[in-house]
Amino acid sequence: MVLARILFALAVVCALTLFQNRADAGLFNPESFTLDNGMQVVVIPDHRAPVVVHMVWYKVGAADEPPGKSGIAHFLEHLMFKGTDNIPPGEFSKIVAANGGRDNAFTSQDYTAYFQTIARDRLELVMRMESDRMVNLKFGEKDMLTERDVVLSERRQRTDSTPQGQFGEQVQAALYLAHPYGIPIIGWEEEIKALGLQDALDFYGTFYAPNNAILVVAGDITAEELRPLAEKYYGVIPANPAVKQRDLPHEPPHRAARRLSHSDPRVAEASWQRMYVADSANWGDPERMVGLQLLSDILGAGSTSRLSRELVVGQKLAVNAGAWYSGVSRGPGSFGIYATPARDVDLQALESAIDAEIVRIVREGVTETELERAKTGLLADAVYMRDSLFSGARIFGSAMVSGVSVEQIESWPDRVRAATAEDVRKAAEAVFRAERSVTATLTPKEQS
Repeated sequence: MVLARILFALAVVCALTLFQNRADAGLFNPESFTLDNGMQVVVIPDHRAPVVVHMVWYKVGAADEPPGKSGIAHFLEHLMFKGTDNIPPGEFSKIVAANGGRDNAFTSQDYTAYFQTIARDRLELVMRMESDRMVNLKFGEKDMLTERDVVLSERRQRTDSTPQGQFGEQVQAALYLAHPYGIPIIGWEEEIKALGLQDALDFYGTFYAPNNAILVVAGDITAEELRPLAEKYYGVIPANPAVKQRDLPHEPPHRAARRLSHSDPRVAEASWQRMYVADSANWGDPERMVGLQLLSDILGAGSTSRLSRELVVGQKLAVNAGAWYSGVSRGPGSFGIYATPARDVDLQALESAIDAEIVRIVREGVTETELERAKTGLLADAVYMRDSLFSGARIFGSAMVSGVSVEQIESWPDRVRAATAEDVRKAAEAVFRAERSVTATLTPKEQS
């Protein structure tokens, strides 16, 4: 154990030294340009291997769905693999695999993204295929019915089959008063069942266009090499003048804390969690994002965090405890705290101990030792992320869709270094407001 910790410390020091030596060059050293039709392009050169990650990010997600049509963004993601006049239905992924690559897609509240990891000399192939389905997708009633059943099955497997999945969905819905972030990305079951062919066609025709997309390519290529390919395949697609990213509904002021509790015989052990509406890149004060990230690390990241030291090791009230923060979004961010009580520990006693830690950090702030440890971890993470082509591409895509600029992404390490203990305390003071919270407990049936 001691040797492992020494090796880890040395790795962090080496990584940070590398980062300092390359600080002037930036974090990922991206190159960017915009096509005449409005499509943004970002290139992240990395010539260690003849491989590239090709990603197309559409600035539309579950938060943009029309009322009563929840799940349509994710549903369309499935239909995007049905084919075009040039690619038979179901052949897209087979072609990628036959050329030694892999592909997939994912939907969030803010975006829908499609990607391929492929050899550099096969990049043009996937660009031709991806640009083709941007505007030439073909699907009919039979395709729609088949994929709708697939989505419903996915919802049953991931959400409805577990009490944790069902309850988590309720907690998310309770956190927001009016904002669509309270609606599950996969959609409500009854609304998924009602989705039709025209709903998918309308959503596709409205949002899938080059001027509503970002192309991110990471790997063995430069912007100079990519530009002619981007112009050849994406640049020839006309912009859709009707495209306009939807203004998300306003979230009204929160005036009362919410509490949820549920019991289920399938639950093996009780759990406690609390979520707060938090500042984000586009909601509240974006300048608090660094402080909130450091706060989540100090409060609940790993065995050296406050919650772990106090609740797990010290008071032995919990078997685990932690915190997290999510703030790269078009709407409100969220800050979460969670814990699993130790055997025979009352949930109220656990909650009281967590509240005491929250009060302490708001009143007294954090120590310089805690701050430096958290900074070291975040800066090391920034260095290690450069080892993955996919991580870099995903960071840029998700951040830019949320309105974060390339320059802001590159300056993240500098902003982390500049943060002070008072910044973290002020972030805690701002986020830990009871009226913006939902506290939830999930227990076995006999504890209800």
